[in-house]
Amino acid sequence: MAETLGFIGLGNMGEPVAENLRRAGYDLRVYNRTRSKAAALTEKGAVPVTNPAEAAPAGGVVFTMLADDRALEEVCLAEPSFVERLGKGGIHVSLSTISPATARRLAKHHEKYGVSYVASPVFGRPEAAAAAKLWVCLAGPALAKKNVEPMLKAIGQGTFDFGEDPGAANVVKLCGNYMVASTVATLAEMLVLAEKNGVSKTAMAEMIGKFSPLHHGYASIMAEGRFEPAGFRLVLGLKDINLILETAAASVTPLPLASVLHDRWLASVAKGRENLDWSAVILDVAEEAGIKSKAVPSSSD
Repeated sequence: MAETLGFIGLGNMGEPVAENLRRAGYDLRVYNRTRSKAAALTEKGAVPVTNPAEAAPAGGVVFTMLADDRALEEVCLAEPSFVERLGKGGIHVSLSTISPATARRLAKHHEKYGVSYVASPVFGRPEAAAAAKLWVCLAGPALAKKNVEPMLKAIGQGTFDFGEDPGAANVVKLCGNYMVASTVATLAEMLVLAEKNGVSKTAMAEMIGKFSPLHHGYASIMAEGRFEPAGFRLVLGLKDINLILETAAASVTPLPLASVLHDRWLASVAKGRENLDWSAVILDVAEEAGIKSKAVPSSSD
């Protein structure tokens, strides 16, 4: 009989991750606040549940892929709680990008019920999730990590273990997102500089693809203005930059560039672009350079 897993959070990233677990032979009990987002999986045999607690197999494994700290805390601390229902021997694999402090606080909460909290934030956009090509940062109890290793192999191309402190994996994830945000902002400014001086953004993006494949994806998205559907929403980028600044402040680490990025992303959100891909910061850069941007679609869900 196939092992049953719980999966909570079926957004742009969660749904393809859950699908890869299903393809790997696991039975799924799935929960999403907007129930329609579970339809694709339930048509393939996943069992939909009406609240997060019902997703948890006693003593089993639950994956969560939620937008932010508040969303994760709500499902972990709710009444009834899926953590309590998991109970002794249970494992919670948290794929979300959250504060290291929140990860540590939730791990303590899980201990009350004999549940292991495994921080497993991932690197990769939805297309990487669909192709099971995510990179997984890992931290938590050694035995729990060993037990979920086959599951993580089903969703990614590799894992990096950062020890037993659950906050460590989230520090690494925030550092990585800081690097990517810095790259996105630099590419935006570079492409606008080229355009302002009569050079095609598309031509620039094509050239970048030849000598720096790492940057090609975002450069192409920005040059072509492909900001919808968003692979990673701009408002979530702002959330991560806020977490980076909070973590830096808590550890007394100056990050001057992070403050610049915060203002860039905040300005874009203030202009109604929160649900565009986070590479849409180029629209703000272009406006500052006097280049008229295209009309921005409604940001309503």
